[in-house]
Amino acid sequence: MATLRTRWLLSIFLVNLPNCCASTGPPAPPSNLKCFIPCNENGSEEHINCTWDQTPDPGIPTNYSLHWVPASSKEGNVTNVNGSAVIDREKYNSHSDLRVWVQAKNQNGSAKSKDITFNTGNIYKPAPPKITEIYQDQLEIHWNVTCCQGAFAKQCDVRHRAAGDQVWQETTAFPGYILDDAQPGIVYEFQVRCACGIGLSSDWCAIHRVISEKAPVGQLDLWMDCGSSPTSVDCALTWKKLPLSQACGHILRYEVKLLNKTGAWSVNLSTTEPSGQLVCDEMQCYHNSSLKDVLSASVSAHNAHGATRPSNLTIPIRGKEPKEKVIDLKMNKENLTVSWNLPSQLSDKEYVVQYKQAGSPPGQGFDWVRVEKGHTTGIFKGHFKNYTAYQVSLITVSHSGECHRISSVIEYSGQGTPSEVPLFKVDSISATSVTLFWKHVPLLKRRGLILHYEIGGDRQNKVHEVPVSPQHESQTYELQDLTPNQEYEVWIKAVTKAGPGANVTTRFNTKREESFALIIIVLIPCILALICLPVFLSVCRRESKACPLMPSCFYEKVPDPHNSRIFTQMKHQMNDSLAWICISVYEPHPNISLVEIVEIEHKALESSLETTSHPNGLSRPLVGGGSSQIDCQDDQREDAVTEECDRTDHRYGGDQYSKMVDSDEERDNEEEDSYDCLSSSEEDRLRMAGYEKHFMPSMQEILEV
Repeated sequence: MATLRTRWLLSIFLVNLPNCCASTGPPAPPSNLKCFIPCNENGSEEHINCTWDQTPDPGIPTNYSLHWVPASSKEGNVTNVNGSAVIDREKYNSHSDLRVWVQAKNQNGSAKSKDITFNTGNIYKPAPPKITEIYQDQLEIHWNVTCCQGAFAKQCDVRHRAAGDQVWQETTAFPGYILDDAQPGIVYEFQVRCACGIGLSSDWCAIHRVISEKAPVGQLDLWMDCGSSPTSVDCALTWKKLPLSQACGHILRYEVKLLNKTGAWSVNLSTTEPSGQLVCDEMQCYHNSSLKDVLSASVSAHNAHGATRPSNLTIPIRGKEPKEKVIDLKMNKENLTVSWNLPSQLSDKEYVVQYKQAGSPPGQGFDWVRVEKGHTTGIFKGHFKNYTAYQVSLITVSHSGECHRISSVIEYSGQGTPSEVPLFKVDSISATSVTLFWKHVPLLKRRGLILHYEIGGDRQNKVHEVPVSPQHESQTYELQDLTPNQEYEVWIKAVTKAGPGANVTTRFNTKREESFALIIIVLIPCILALICLPVFLSVCRRESKACPLMPSCFYEKVPDPHNSRIFTQMKHQMNDSLAWICISVYEPHPNISLVEIVEIEHKALESSLETTSHPNGLSRPLVGGGSSQIDCQDDQREDAVTEECDRTDHRYGGDQYSKMVDSDEERDNEEEDSYDCLSSSEEDRLRMAGYEKHFMPSMQEILEV
């Protein structure tokens, strides 16, 4: 318990120790008192300014006062100020002597500075000089001084040092100074102060930096900014500025030479008179013009003394983005490390590793490093933005200058949830499945590397993960096992390491399921009809009869019996409505070149068929009636009747049929000229053995039907 109390008392003592040990005496006396009259170019009143150094006690308030009196008087004036004070012009005489001091006072006492005495005509102080540069074979500077009351500068002090040094080298010079031992490409710092007549010296001017110039050395690091698309053909020529040690002075312009299939041309890009064609920042410059159709380019930097050797670049032909990932990345806000493991090729000179911030204009958000052959790591230093895509690429450069892209990868320094899919719709649909179509989230809105897409809402409470296809701007996916004639609402969202983005939904109705039972009912009779059709046709052919159940298009075509010579008399006794008789007679070698084809209906056969008796006891069918019937039974008019019977009724096209008979039939007709057309049954039988028996059914067959 005693130990805790001791520690508590000790802590209180340590807290109050500074206050207990604080100085209780008067303040320290002010020091370094100076007074001067500044030169005023505008002719304002010449007040005296006085300054001093003070070291007040921070724990005790201290007041300062400026005192001045004429050198021959003991009475003076007091001004209460802190750190500086002004003696107004009406309070002193021109070109008179003054004695001035400063007094510090606090609660414990007061202290006084040393007195200074001066003539008010000798304390004029000019403003600091302004340095101008002259670029010649050696480093030379000049300056301008503004003195008071028309006086001229009497002398000036100059000091210089190399940038980064702590020690100044000082000398006296006027009106200029030449640095004889200046090293080319080194930055030197200068300061100058001057005095006018018998007055005071000015303050040191601000530090002025000068580069010791000569012709620049080395070459520019020349490359291309093709944006975030590795297959782009529209690139901008870009290069890194030379360091001061190589620029050896101010770069006044860049000379760009371009070559295409039609020829070469040069462009001079001035740095002192900037235009839209040249854009520069602290580290890089780029030519704001497209490299489309350009085969090669070169750039050189010029100052007042010369130019660098041209840097050449062969513009590569863009190909497809390689699918293989051969580079590994480690990225955060401050660093990007790229590594790879590739076999070295004999033609390779070096590697180029580059990154491009997606969506940034040419020359911005872009950098590259060159890595010698045999090394497999490239490192970038900088500030990389979160949720922003960076296209990182590895490129090989051959000794001949040819460039080949090896691989490209998109990386993020920090990842967030992605934006929603810009387009989501139905591509095709059926009764049990649907094909969905969507476009990928734009690169600038992904906010991270998309791992996959999720699709859900198919009434099965199942979420489908769809891998990303970066080779295409859009993608499809088929949902299966859906219910026919059902309404669905499905959603899709992109997923990164930080989580899923917002949902995008679409609605659709599946189609009705097809009725296969109705199709089967219709198809079975058709199939059975096709199977039975050959059987029906074969039966009809074998019996040489028409099949009433079959359509007329399936029947064989037969000649018109109206034009047959053996039915010359019959056609006058038969009704044309007897069209149901469809006779199928096969003739392998017909004698008729062209016959008329008819179809006879079956309803009129029995009603229209009439017979007549011949005097010889034969029955003969008659067609027609009345005056149209021709009686061929008169023996006394045999020759006339024969001639009449041989002539075919023009009403049925008989003339055309008679002209189409072959020569054999004509010869038979010539032999029958002596016979009566009303022949006996034997003669009819003989005639039926000819052409008409071959094509037509016999009279008996017709009557039996």
